[in-house]
Amino acid sequence: MRKTLLVEGMSCGHCEKAVKNALGELDGVSKVEVDLATKKVEVEGEGLNDILIKGAIEDAGYELIEIR
Repeated sequence: MRKTLLVEGMSCGHCEKAVKNALGELDGVSKVEVDLATKKVEVEGEGLNDILIKGAIEDAGYELIEIR
């Protein structure tokens, strides 16, 4: 399963690492890729839960705009 997220507030390498770490700790996540230029985050894994993804992004200090 793959989800594309639009995340507001990311602007630097620290932001990229924070989002990768937050999402990487969720059960089922196998890969996280962040593109700062487009503000898109690609998440791969099994049994991905939108509510948990949203919580992890917000707990890291960013705003989840959209999940596709």
